[in-house]
Amino acid sequence: MHKITSRGIFLENEAATEEAGRILGPLTPENTTIFLLGDLGAGKTTFTRGFLRSRGWSGMVKSPTYTLVEPYEFSDIPVWHFDLYRLKDPEELELMGIRDYFAGRSIRVVEWPEQGQGILPDPDLTVSILYEDNGRLLALTGMNSRGSEIAAAFMAQLRSGANS
Repeated sequence: MHKITSRGIFLENEAATEEAGRILGPLTPENTTIFLLGDLGAGKTTFTRGFLRSRGWSGMVKSPTYTLVEPYEFSDIPVWHFDLYRLKDPEELELMGIRDYFAGRSIRVVEWPEQGQGILPDPDLTVSILYEDNGRLLALTGMNSRGSEIAAAFMAQLRSGANS
């Protein structure tokens, strides 16, 4: 399903993309912000679906393209899934109370974060999903010590072969 390369993790299909999200989910502590980068259709929402499934979500997972944010309430830590693709002006985030989403105990997963540039806080982790041959290339980058620890744990899980 996946292959570690010098440029990232090759994901051969949608199931592998979702599985990568499943691996990351339990490794992510509260108050973590994850930016998802990639072109339209690259698999950002599929990755998020796996992430949410690993935390116990069994319902539908859709991209909040029109609502901008979709809440997923869990008994321990809520997850806020943002899709900023249709955001016209980063100031719209202020009007929707973006700071409140980032102030409390939660995990924030943000698709199209570049649309909120200047308003969004810095991420702990970026996840890039790029088209590659007949699959996708996934790369995790820790943006601070927390994010680096998460990325290292993710790679250790992959290397252990427990989830391949």
